[in-house]
Amino acid sequence: MRLLVQICSLLWMAHGLESAHPKRFVFIEKHMGADFRIVLHAKDAKLARTAAKAAFDEVERLNAILSDYEAESELSLLSASSGTGKSVPVSKDLWTVLYASHNLSKKTAGAFDVTIGPCVRLWRIARFRKTLPSMEKLTRARKATGFREVSFFPKQRNVRLERPNMVLDLGGIAKGYAADQMLSVLKKNGVPSALVDAGGDLTLGAPPPGKKGWRIEIGGRKHPDLPIMELAHCAVATSGDVEQFVEVEGKRYSHLIDPRTGVGLTTRLQVTVVAPSGMQADSLASALTVLGPGKGAGFVGTLSGVEAFFVQRQGDTSVLTVTNVGKD
Repeated sequence: MRLLVQICSLLWMAHGLESAHPKRFVFIEKHMGADFRIVLHAKDAKLARTAAKAAFDEVERLNAILSDYEAESELSLLSASSGTGKSVPVSKDLWTVLYASHNLSKKTAGAFDVTIGPCVRLWRIARFRKTLPSMEKLTRARKATGFREVSFFPKQRNVRLERPNMVLDLGGIAKGYAADQMLSVLKKNGVPSALVDAGGDLTLGAPPPGKKGWRIEIGGRKHPDLPIMELAHCAVATSGDVEQFVEVEGKRYSHLIDPRTGVGLTTRLQVTVVAPSGMQADSLASALTVLGPGKGAGFVGTLSGVEAFFVQRQGDTSVLTVTNVGKD
């Protein structure tokens, strides 16, 4: 009888250890026009579902603030106030994203600019119709852009859009910020080991159990020399004009626009950034695609904890032109 009790006790302990070992769960929902995927490790399905739901609720909340597609979003209402001379109080989330965008715009001399909305809308139509925007429409759109025409009032947390017909577009930064906030929500719900994939923008929490980090193929392995890395507590974002474009009269124009000209990029460049946060990685990837390998590598060298990979498309081949690690 004693031996039987000991065996039963050992089996119970083994079952307890097995059930306590975190399991891998994957959840996918569509938000912000993209598939958002959460990969997490939790002790049981109930905790995993609860944490994932809270994270998806968070991105839904943020979409109501940051979307330029939703007419009643906080961002759209701010755009509607442009040119009225009124400063508008904004939420903490919108302030954080707009202020970070403005700082990056200044540092890159306008290579990143969330006021590019009017030009973005023109090029969406251009890709659909496979025709270039007319010079008249493009000139009119550019008159409604300019990051220097956004005024910030920190004490009141107010923002004023100085020019009429301005349209803010956070497509190069919103998903990264949302992924950061989702990861924070997962951690608050008892799930620190998680990865959030916001339509290709990755934000990484603590590594999977027994691992040094999450296995990430940089840039989707578009070039054989791009590394496979194990990363944790950071973010990875890729931007480029290699796949989404319109071809007119034999020339390819990207869906990505150079804010300084209002014209779609023609460089056929892909940039992947590893940075401390999703918001930084997302916005930097967009800015560096506009700056290009030369100026972009120089700019990354001034940053802390940032790594960038530039892949230039030349004919039918992809050439790794720069791999650059920012200063410590």
